Amino acid sequence: MRIGIDAMGGDYAPLEAVKGASLAASVMADVELVLFGSKSAIEEVCSSEGIDITQFEIVDTPDVIEMAEHPVKALVSKPNSSIAQGFLQLANHKIDAFLSAGNTGAMLVGSIQYLKLVDGCDRPCLTAAIPRVDNRPGLLLDVGANADCKPEHLEKFALLGNLLYSMMYKIDSPKIGLLNIGEESEKGNLLTKATHQLLSQTQGIHFVGNVEGRDIFGDHADVVVCDGFSGNVIIKLCEGIYYRLVKRGVQDDYLDQFNFKHYGGSMVLGVNAPVIVGHGITKAETFVKMIELAQETVQSQLTSKIQKAMSRFIASQAETANQS
Repeated sequence: MRIGIDAMGGDYAPLEAVKGASLAASVMADVELVLFGSKSAIEEVCSSEGIDITQFEIVDTPDVIEMAEHPVKALVSKPNSSIAQGFLQLANHKIDAFLSAGNTGAMLVGSIQYLKLVDGCDRPCLTAAIPRVDNRPGLLLDVGANADCKPEHLEKFALLGNLLYSMMYKIDSPKIGLLNIGEESEKGNLLTKATHQLLSQTQGIHFVGNVEGRDIFGDHADVVVCDGFSGNVIIKLCEGIYYRLVKRGVQDDYLDQFNFKHYGGSMVLGVNAPVIVGHGITKAETFVKMIELAQETVQSQLTSKIQKAMSRFIASQAETANQS
């Protein structure tokens, strides 16, 4: 298995990416790590940190897509960037997964341009683990890829979340909930009302109805579906509360679960190969978590399972249309 890493992505690149890759290489004997980035910068880090550079394969890329650059323009103008070259090798099956803590927009656009969407998926989505009191995290999606959604988009997110949660926690039929302002089916805006009706009829998932914000951290649902605008607000609210309580000296085991370093990155679901996006402030130990998540995703053949599930979904929709 070969996992590609954008060594130039993140606020602490390439130092933390290279350190994380080295830590992962020391404990993951069956994984080959491919670093995309400036070879001279990577060599400098290895020299200063005493890291054995022979642990990796290095693809020398002269260009870097900075965090604030426009994703589409940057990918077009910088085909030799670490992100573009990583996606190119992933699309050509030279690596099995690709991860980055760099420009999230470029990672999403690159996922679509180079890998294409899975047949039946209209849009990719980002995922986030949500700490729960039973020590098994919940899953929230979308958390930022799609600010505006239609009901059919949320239906696809529910199907994707169902597969991912089953893979991560070995649960055959996770409970799927819809984020809303009330439990009743008639509550919410036009989007949530229509989505509730749609999910109630969707085959292959265990839909448990609406989930209010205060219930996200409970056991009402394993997977909570929402538009990317709402999901992004939620995870950043959680981050803000966590950091402020830590600064006030609060120590608690449950609170510590809100530290993103425990979870690695967010998977980009709905594209034809494993892609993982990390937080810009990712440090070495979190890069290890990202690499472990990439390994698990490849081993579980999640992408293939998504492709097959979406094919079944398309077939069932066609059958229903013919019957009507």
